[in-house]
Amino acid sequence: MGKLRHIAVSTPDLDTSAKFYEQVFEMKIMSRQDHAVRMSDGVVNLTLLKFKSDEHAGDERGKDFCGWHHVGFIVDDIDEASRKIEEHGGKLHKDMPSGRPGSHFERKFRDPLGLVFDISNEWEGTS
Repeated sequence: MGKLRHIAVSTPDLDTSAKFYEQVFEMKIMSRQDHAVRMSDGVVNLTLLKFKSDEHAGDERGKDFCGWHHVGFIVDDIDEASRKIEEHGGKLHKDMPSGRPGSHFERKFRDPLGLVFDISNEWEGTS
C-alpha cells in the first residue's frame, strides 16, 4: 500500500514560502535549488516550486500557477503500483528520472479526473 509522503506547492517566492513553513511548522530545509526548496517535518516532504518556464512546469497550468501542485506516494514496487493505477483508470503523465546527484526516480500519473500525483520509492526527509 502507498503512503502519502510528498506535497508539492508552486509559489511565486521560494524564500518567503520556505521561511513561513520553517517558522510556523518548524519544517527543516533539506535541500535548496534555484527552482525548488525541499523541506520536511520528518515524515512528509514539502517541496516548494518556482518554475522558470511553462515547459519546466510540465502541464497546462504553466510557470505562473500558484497553489497546491501535486502529491506523492511512496510505494514498495513502482511497476506493480503503476499497473494497479492504470487498471483503475489512472494514466501515465511522465517519468521523472533521477538527473542530479541525490535525486530519485518518480513516475507521474493523472488520476481518472486528471489530477497529478507521483509515485516513488523515496522522498528526501521522509520516514
